[in-house]
Amino acid sequence: MSVAELKERHVAATATVNSLRERLKEKRRLLLDTDVATYARNHGKTAITFCPTDLVCCRTLQGHTGKVYSLDWTQERNRIVSASQDGRFIVWNALTSQKTHATKLPCAYVMTCAFSPNGQSVACGGLDSACSIFNLNSPVDRDENIPASRILTGHKGYVSCCQYVPDQESRLVTSSGDQTCGLWDVTTGQRISVFGGEFPSGHTSDVLSVSVNTSNTNMFVSGSCDATARLWDIRIASRAVRTYYGHAGDVNTVKFFPDGQRFGSGSDDGTCRLFDMRTGHQLQTYGQQHGENEDIPSVKSIAFSMSGRLLFAGYSNGDCHVWDTLMAEVVLNLGSLHNSHEGTISCLGLSSDGSALCTGSYDKKLKIWAFGGHREVI
Repeated sequence: MSVAELKERHVAATATVNSLRERLKEKRRLLLDTDVATYARNHGKTAITFCPTDLVCCRTLQGHTGKVYSLDWTQERNRIVSASQDGRFIVWNALTSQKTHATKLPCAYVMTCAFSPNGQSVACGGLDSACSIFNLNSPVDRDENIPASRILTGHKGYVSCCQYVPDQESRLVTSSGDQTCGLWDVTTGQRISVFGGEFPSGHTSDVLSVSVNTSNTNMFVSGSCDATARLWDIRIASRAVRTYYGHAGDVNTVKFFPDGQRFGSGSDDGTCRLFDMRTGHQLQTYGQQHGENEDIPSVKSIAFSMSGRLLFAGYSNGDCHVWDTLMAEVVLNLGSLHNSHEGTISCLGLSSDGSALCTGSYDKKLKIWAFGGHREVI
C-alpha cells in the first residue's frame, strides 16, 4: 500500500470518527431535556453579583524558584503546602506568610502534594514514579531537609496527583501516567489496590487527577488524557463503577461537589463540567465562546465553595474565573485584577471553612484571597 493510499485511508477514518463523535454528542443532547442553568432561569433565578472587593488578595507567598504545580490546605485552615518544579515542597503559615518547612525532594520535578488529615505529614509525587511521605515532626538532616519517612513505589509512570482518604491517616490514593490509580497503606508502604491497567474498564491514557468523596470515602473519581472521568469504588478495583463522557480534551482536574452526589471536571477543551455521579448525566457545561482562530485556554484546576454555588477555575492563560454554578455565568475573573498572577493558574484550593482561596501559578507565587462579601453563598 502506497503512502498516498495510507493518507487517504487516514483522512477517511478521521472523518468517520468525527462523524460518530457528533452523532454521539447529539444523542446525549436529546437525552437531556434541560440543564441546570436553563432550569434555574425558567424559575426566575438570577446570577450572584460580584465586585472586585468581594474577593481580595490579602497575601502573596514567595519562596519557590520554579513553577508551582500543586497546593493543599490543612483541616485547621492555617497552613498550606505547595510543591514546585524547583524540586521542593514548602509549608506556609497562611496567617503570617512565613515558611515553617522547606524540603528538597528526592525527585527534582514535583507534580503533586497533599496534607494528611491530621496535618502532620505531607505526601509528594512526581516524575520519579514514586510518592514520598514526610513526617513534619521528624528532625531535619544537615541540609535542613526532612528525610522521607516512607516512599511508595509501584507506579510505572509519573505520579500526577495524590490525596489522603479523609479521616484515614494510613490510606492514600494516587494517579499516574501509567494509566492507573493506586490505593496505598502509608504505614506499611504497600499498595493495596490498582485501579485500571489490565482491566478493560480502566483509563486508556495518563491519569491526571483524583478526588476522594468526603461524603462516601469508598468512592473516588479520576480524570485522564483519554478525555473521560471514571468513578471507582476502593472495595472493587477490578472495574470502574461508571465512565463519564463529554469532554473533547484531556481531563486535567476533577473535584467532588460538596454534597458528594455530583462532581466537577476541567479540561484542555476549555470547559468545566458538572456530572451527576449516580446517573452519569452531564448537568452543566461552564465555558465561554471563542473565535474560530482563537486559542482556547485549558482548565488546570477547579474547586467548589462550601455551598457549591461557586466554582473556581484556574486557566492556562492566567485567568481564574469564579462561576455561578446555578446560572453558568462568570461573576468575577481574578485574572483581571491588578494584583493577579502573571502566568498559568496551575492549582487552587479553598480553606476548610471556606473563608479563603489559595491559588498557585507558573509565576512561582501563591496568593491567598479573602472573601469580603457574599458569605451567605460561600
